[in-house]
Amino acid sequence: MPKVDYALMYVTDDSIRDDNHFFAILEGALKGGATIIQLREKTSDTLAFYKRALRCKEICSTYDIPLIINDRLDIALAIDADGVHIGQTDMPYEVARRLLGNSKIIGLSVSNKEQAEQPNAQGADYIGISPIFSTITKTTDLAQPLGISGLKEIRQIYKKTIVCIGGIHKDNTKEIIANRADGIAVVSAISNAEDPEAATKELKEIVCKTGTN
Repeated sequence: MPKVDYALMYVTDDSIRDDNHFFAILEGALKGGATIIQLREKTSDTLAFYKRALRCKEICSTYDIPLIINDRLDIALAIDADGVHIGQTDMPYEVARRLLGNSKIIGLSVSNKEQAEQPNAQGADYIGISPIFSTITKTTDLAQPLGISGLKEIRQIYKKTIVCIGGIHKDNTKEIIANRADGIAVVSAISNAEDPEAATKELKEIVCKTGTN
């Protein structure tokens, strides 16, 4: 598998139904330096999800940035995405790996140390610590925020890539990276920004500058 840069993952905002606006934000994130894109569509029907995924793949390919699909292996397979991100109640990791093959990215959401110790997490290419802080973007079925103390605890036992998501913005990114997360994943910090490209660039600079210290 090619080396993947997990420094800054933009998770698309499925509350944005207007496609022109949706894809303008995506392009802004890519121009601003997002290193990987996760397409997340919790409310779309399959056809609408598929159509968005096709267009996302086309745009991401132009920028040579990996596109992964949240939850839906069928969509990932249909458009030949670069991988999937699955949760604890989604398709089991070993099934996802068998269907996608060894060349695709599989990320797994983890909400506590016990989940990070499981074989699923150990087999995944990265884990997404979710949520690191409280957030209003994902309002259902969220565990308690892990905070920096939770990140430190998981970092001690998980040697592969850790990406943090949940309530992340420019003022807390430095602390996350300084405590040895490999990257951040954001939704509203980019999608709600007046200038998504500038917001992405600012986050990317914080991640890169902190990561090199």
